[in-house]
Amino acid sequence: MKGRHFTPQDAELLEAILQNRRDIRGNRFHSKPISDPDLERILLAGIHAPSVGFSQPWEFVLVTDRQTRQKVKNSFDSENSKASEHFSGERQSNYQELKLEGILESPLNIAVFYRPSGGAVLGQTAMEEVGRYSVVCAIQNMWLMSRSLNIGMGWVSILNPDAVREILLVPQDRELVGYLCLGYVDEFYSQPELERLQWEKRKSLQSVVYSEQFPSSP
Repeated sequence: MKGRHFTPQDAELLEAILQNRRDIRGNRFHSKPISDPDLERILLAGIHAPSVGFSQPWEFVLVTDRQTRQKVKNSFDSENSKASEHFSGERQSNYQELKLEGILESPLNIAVFYRPSGGAVLGQTAMEEVGRYSVVCAIQNMWLMSRSLNIGMGWVSILNPDAVREILLVPQDRELVGYLCLGYVDEFYSQPELERLQWEKRKSLQSVVYSEQFPSSP
């Protein structure tokens, strides 16, 4: 076989990075800026993600300005207040106690946008949404590279996409896929935070994998 080969030790290291990736909240970030070499490696990881038809439909806006981030935080606060109404009783009380973003605490925010091609894209003609999935792959690459550099990253999804686009002066045809908070941290938990807080449990492999077809409905 030609091409680069990796060792079992390489595979074990990748597995460790995957299993120790965490969604980092604001109570863990340091204010120290991310170094330029580290930031470049994270962004390069993003643009080396797989994309449908090699369309590479991603664009990134780096946000460090405090006033700009405060505007985004205001959008989060508004949407988060609405989100809590979807839960009731103890679940709602627990939700209100969760720290779900680090927009102001992290030294760097990155808004990741999907840019539609405007024409036919190889592999995207039957499933138009796979263009957005390509952008998600870029974010995952960035997340894993960040973790390998011991840099925390959190994905904020409780935002108004239109508000974020307006704040960042982004063209109307772009779609917000992810708003990321990045920075050095004081700790990486051994478990996902929502698992530690007993909000959800990790599903077992056996509960989500089927052979040949879905089992018959009960």
